[in-house]
Amino acid sequence: MRLNKPLKKLNFDADIYNTIRRNIKKYRKLRGLTSEELSEMVDLSHEFIRQIESEKVAYNFSVDTLYKISVALDVSIDTLLKKEKTKK
Repeated sequence: MRLNKPLKKLNFDADIYNTIRRNIKKYRKLRGLTSEELSEMVDLSHEFIRQIESEKVAYNFSVDTLYKISVALDVSIDTLLKKEKTKK
């Protein structure tokens, strides 16, 4: 039974796709991979990977695609979803 406690206010990343895009590019570069090499690893077109990484293209991608990229980059999906903390 739930008592009448106030629910915690959730903070959603309103810019989640750009957070993911930046993280994919960051971890791809840390692994020393080109976008073309990553595209071959996940069996997607090079152009599609470039679109995913581009903040200029409003392109949504599937959970399946996100999963494949996370496996190829050897990072968890959670890592790709984490927004970097801004330095103050």
